[in-house]
Amino acid sequence: MNVSRLIPTAAVAGAVVLGLTALTACSSSDAADHKNGDKLDVVASFYPMQFLAERIGGDHVSVTTLTKPGVEPHDLELSPRQIGGLTDADYILYLKGIQPAVDDAIEQSGAKNAVDAAKLTTLEKHGTEAGADDHDHGAEGDEHGHEHGDESGGDPHVWLDPVKYAEVAEGVGKSLEKADPDHAADYRKNTRALVTELDGLDKAFEDGLRNTTTRTFITTHSAFGYLAERYGLLQEGIAGVDPEAEPSPARIDEIHTIAKKDKATTVFFETLASDRTAKTLARDTGLRTDVLDPLEGITDKSEGTDYTEVMRSNLAALQKALGAK
Repeated sequence: MNVSRLIPTAAVAGAVVLGLTALTACSSSDAADHKNGDKLDVVASFYPMQFLAERIGGDHVSVTTLTKPGVEPHDLELSPRQIGGLTDADYILYLKGIQPAVDDAIEQSGAKNAVDAAKLTTLEKHGTEAGADDHDHGAEGDEHGHEHGDESGGDPHVWLDPVKYAEVAEGVGKSLEKADPDHAADYRKNTRALVTELDGLDKAFEDGLRNTTTRTFITTHSAFGYLAERYGLLQEGIAGVDPEAEPSPARIDEIHTIAKKDKATTVFFETLASDRTAKTLARDTGLRTDVLDPLEGITDKSEGTDYTEVMRSNLAALQKALGAK
């Protein structure tokens, strides 16, 4: 992740103090506005966490998100009021490793009701390339690979793998049961329904990507390592996890060689970041461009209105780029 995008811990700590001060100064009407009747007051860090909280919580939760639609989550800056609200929430759902500002604010605030989704599944380390060679999906071996990591240092983009996202969903369901035992049966029901939906999505990807002309896709944002592994694909990131980083001339030459060798056709970019890098590389290498959405937020530019719809659009884009048969 680009260091320039991180918010200094000292600044966050100062904001936490301001946030807690602001919270203390809130009138009773402000506090009432923050609550929603008898519903569990849930704060989600960004869209993938918001989706889980809303689908599993159903009618028993009132969900607010720290990341507004259209805001690149890595660039999020929290207001003092948002930070103060962390201590007032009944339940916080976040994913450590995606948003340093959120991670630091939760740590500094000492919130006891925060659930880190990264601890609900097993994380792995991914570089600019990850995928096919480490998994038995029938794909040819390749020298590119990845390292497995632990929970503290792994790739946090677990929601882009429907199987891992389902694991996280199950953990969220159990944690909501503990937070609100009176509605545990409904949380279990909603979790089962969501996991069934994600199982169907997994099958659609598995079937839709089983037979393709190439297994390699190129992306400006190396967010799809888990997806690549799950379905026997090879992700080639242009410049790591920063979607707007400029690739070096050497990396452009390398991508050109990889595209030619592996018959890659497309450079993917995302909806919440500039497409300049993708278009520059595509022009230099003679490839097409298309959108592969990392689903860090839903906007009017998204190819769908929720997680499942956008993931199915991603599947269609991959099928086209990879030459699905």
